Amino acid sequence: MQPVPLPALSDNYIWLLADDNGHALVVDPGEAAPVEQALKARGLALTAILLTHHHDDHIGGVAELVQRHAPQVFAPRDERIGIDAKRVGEGDHVQLSHPAASFSVLEVPGHTRSHIAYVGEGCLFCGDTLFSLGCGRLFEGTPAQMVQSLAKLSALPDDTLVCCAHEYTQANAAFAASVEPQRPQLARYRKQIARWREAGQPSVPSTLATEKALNPFLRTEAPDVRRWAAERDADADTTARFAALRQAKDTFSA
Repeated sequence: MQPVPLPALSDNYIWLLADDNGHALVVDPGEAAPVEQALKARGLALTAILLTHHHDDHIGGVAELVQRHAPQVFAPRDERIGIDAKRVGEGDHVQLSHPAASFSVLEVPGHTRSHIAYVGEGCLFCGDTLFSLGCGRLFEGTPAQMVQSLAKLSALPDDTLVCCAHEYTQANAAFAASVEPQRPQLARYRKQIARWREAGQPSVPSTLATEKALNPFLRTEAPDVRRWAAERDADADTTARFAALRQAKDTFSA
């Protein structure tokens, strides 16, 4: 099964995973229409929904999809998700029969306090925790929490497909280049991203290997990132470097 990003809202992706027997799951359906269109076009039945966190651009389409298709719904333990769902957290497993798929659940607070990720079938559905060449803003969590969450994701196999929930890669790449301007690999990847976007193609999924090689938020121990942080008196430790990166990205403009 190959993950398919369905564009939604302004820059969201809803992830679709389907088997050859016409069964499908979706991740973080912020609206129902793109899912309905994909199901109809592919002749699929929706059997499961996975939710990573409570923000409306990730759950806004769930009620409508549940009413029409009655799928199983899995969600973090957060009272702000007012949907009938099986609640899951660290160490839990989501086992589906149609499509036949299995996911481990990781708690990855930082963007929100109850954010979770699903790992399985070669994919990481990470919501707004890890982006291609970036990471989520800290709306509820602390830098230390996000550092721990990103370390947890970094420990996954290099060939894991990073299925993040927004098309932010070009802006993230510009920031990454401002932190490590002398990286030829990053320069080449920026050109590839530009080609994808000019052709109307998504820049995701990426692989965890790509993220560990190019994403500054996963490279806080790299010499160039440490030099960047030292210039800002932020090289005390990993958390300080991450916090400086996140603060800089929050106000960055290419």
